[in-house]
Amino acid sequence: MTRSELIENIAKKNPNLLLSEIERIVSVIFSSITAALVKGDRVEFRGFGVFSIHKREPRIAQNPRTGAKVKIGDRNIVHFKVGKELHDKLNEN
Repeated sequence: MTRSELIENIAKKNPNLLLSEIERIVSVIFSSITAALVKGDRVEFRGFGVFSIHKREPRIAQNPRTGAKVKIGDRNIVHFKVGKELHDKLNEN
């Protein structure tokens, strides 16, 4: 689902809200999540999952085209751990 599809789905379920209001709400939510992750905080949605930052150590990689060794510095990556309710819904038989 893309951001615009999310906005469309919310608009269909909430016809009393203006499209511009929904776009603003989605934007505020995403920027709040981003700001929390930049600060190093976890973002938890009960039943859905948890976003957190994991540190990836520096390493030596290989350019697949040339075969040359490339140094990659340490970096932070976003990690998502699925919540129990979502996990159960995804794995229903």
